[in-house]
Amino acid sequence: MGITYHENTHIFHLFTESTSYQILLFQNAYPLHLYWGHRILEDLPASHLETAYRRNTILTQTPIDDPMFSREYLPFEYPCYGTSDFRSPAYQTVDCDGYRITDPRYIRHQILPGKPSMGPLPSSCCESDDEAQTLIITLLDRPHNLQIDLYYTVFPAYDVITRHTEFTNLSDRPIHLTRALSVSLDIKHGPAQMMELCGTALRETHVERRSLGTGMNGFESRRGFSSHQHNPFVALMNEDTTETSGEVFALSLVYSGSFTMQAERDMYGGIRLQSGINPCEFDWLLTSGEKFHTPEALMVYSCCGLERMSLTFHHFLRERIARGRFRFEPRPILLNTWEACYFTFTQESIMTLAKAAAKAGIELLVLDDGWFGRRDNDHSSLGDWYPDHTKLPNGISGLCEEINSLGLQMGLWFEPEMVSPDSALYRAHPDWCIHVPGYPRTQWRHQLVLDLSRKDVCDYLVQSVSSILSSCPIQYVKWDCNRRITEAASELLPAERSGEFFHRYMLGLYDVLQRITSRFPDVLFENCASGGGRFDPAMMCYFSQNWASDNTDAVSRLKIQHGASMVYPPLWITSHISASPNHQLDRPTPMEFRQHVSQPFNLGYELNLLQMSDSELAAVAQQIKTYQQLRPLIQFGDFYRLRSPFDGNETAWMISAEHGRHILVWYYKPYAQAEEAYLGIKLRHLDETAHYRLLDSDQIYSGSTLMYAGLTIDWHNGDHFSQFWHFERIADAAVSTEAVQEESL
Repeated sequence: MGITYHENTHIFHLFTESTSYQILLFQNAYPLHLYWGHRILEDLPASHLETAYRRNTILTQTPIDDPMFSREYLPFEYPCYGTSDFRSPAYQTVDCDGYRITDPRYIRHQILPGKPSMGPLPSSCCESDDEAQTLIITLLDRPHNLQIDLYYTVFPAYDVITRHTEFTNLSDRPIHLTRALSVSLDIKHGPAQMMELCGTALRETHVERRSLGTGMNGFESRRGFSSHQHNPFVALMNEDTTETSGEVFALSLVYSGSFTMQAERDMYGGIRLQSGINPCEFDWLLTSGEKFHTPEALMVYSCCGLERMSLTFHHFLRERIARGRFRFEPRPILLNTWEACYFTFTQESIMTLAKAAAKAGIELLVLDDGWFGRRDNDHSSLGDWYPDHTKLPNGISGLCEEINSLGLQMGLWFEPEMVSPDSALYRAHPDWCIHVPGYPRTQWRHQLVLDLSRKDVCDYLVQSVSSILSSCPIQYVKWDCNRRITEAASELLPAERSGEFFHRYMLGLYDVLQRITSRFPDVLFENCASGGGRFDPAMMCYFSQNWASDNTDAVSRLKIQHGASMVYPPLWITSHISASPNHQLDRPTPMEFRQHVSQPFNLGYELNLLQMSDSELAAVAQQIKTYQQLRPLIQFGDFYRLRSPFDGNETAWMISAEHGRHILVWYYKPYAQAEEAYLGIKLRHLDETAHYRLLDSDQIYSGSTLMYAGLTIDWHNGDHFSQFWHFERIADAAVSTEAVQEESL
């Protein structure tokens, strides 16, 4: 189905519809990497290793227990530390005697249908055992009696291979894991470039490509969360790789905590690509009989450029990472109250806004920060999850009832992981926040982080959030997280386990999210962390959509959304139309431009409808009607990047839906340029012989015209220009020769 093993050659061949991954069991002891790339029909010979690194002919003929045997030039699947491989190891240990050397060797393997559970960690899933197959290669470091299971799950129809590692202490003595990565991969002819999604708050997921120099290349998060600065995704490629051509080797880590992504180029041009939990501050005490699971890594290979890589990620994340009823349901069009009123509102003012929203066609109203405790600014009340009856005399349930009576659904903002020093919760439990005794408790936004490595704290969060969600039919939750972790420690962790804190925090968070989302399966949960500060595949296991950035400026969003689409499907990316001038950058942009920037994703609004003119409100109502008609096509179609905002002053996106029956195209030119003409874009992946009608016109084009001659941009001078086209494929019988527009650039 997806995995074969040949006893005579000792080669494992993992294959999907388009990809092959091969492992050689070297001298029946070490799994070595043979190949990852385009699907090949046969197993590579073991002699393939001889061209991998200098002097390999000698090395492969030397018995592994010979004193002259060296590991330095061999491509290991999961390299150890302390012998003769001087490259970065995949894991490290410290035993009771202080020794750090290990030498794990093969003892057995299994090939199983489906995919085993990863316990408390979020991961991909199978809906039936016949859609995936798992290889488990078991290694044993005999001196320590430490078992290491390498898991490879193949999803043939999705062109995805996943990897993770499980450690088991079979001895009667404890051992410390000080490094435990999810994946290590030696690529002998290493690509020349690395691509990542980087940035900061208000400037997330910007695409950056850089050359891979000799030595260590990479990036990491040490913030306790996956971070605004670096998304847990990396792609290796050559300089000539484009959207539609060239090889791409990509990893995405299913983890929301501190992580590392590194590509080490050795002196011969080979690359060791690794990803997993950040070893900084990591030290896991593995007692007798205890197991440790690393997070899962998703591996995607494309021979056809970045476009194929992205489509593979989009389909897999949407269908095998995302959970629950909302995977295949259209997302509601919402109005969030934050930029409309911030903390200053009453039940009366919210209802006035809700009536305007209902009149415009909004489907869901989200009450953002300020509804709980005594929350009149960001100085207090986080942790006190009960309604402020001064603002809401009838509580959340009373407000919800009134909003529902307008035909609107209701949503709420929470920031459950945080606590304000000025709160009833903190006064009752000052030990519940993350802190180190004797050191200041660093605040950001006047708040501290609760210690989710503690069960009592996790239980409180589940109880307090559940109490609100049980009180009335809340349909949506925006789960926010507005600061990173400092003074990382827990009073309940003994000294020998202090290095476990960061990962235990994530395990606690995943437990809280699993319990709450399971208890409320009909609530749509949206992930937010000051925007895109925790934008990763693990969050997709609990959240049906993601707030990509707190920056709602339409020009900025072109780069943020373009970068996010490298990995994440538009279905998961929320994009709101906000006021002009924009609240973050004070940049004015026309309504149509803002509409076109938000339209290819999950549309929402982040503005005060009560401050808009009648003509602006009419425009909003028309936008909503248009989006409702296009929504199934946008949210479940295939997304293509036709032109990049990182390459100049133009951006173009395309969605192909219903097996190519509908084609949606958006073009953006943020800034006017003098003496510019002959603008156009060429579409992709149409049927050359088919014909496509431009809706709301009598124009008909052949697929070949749209792909090779392209669309002429009806450009006019001025900043913030955009244009949208909707084509529908029509039956050939309905096409007359005279109707076909053979216009070219």
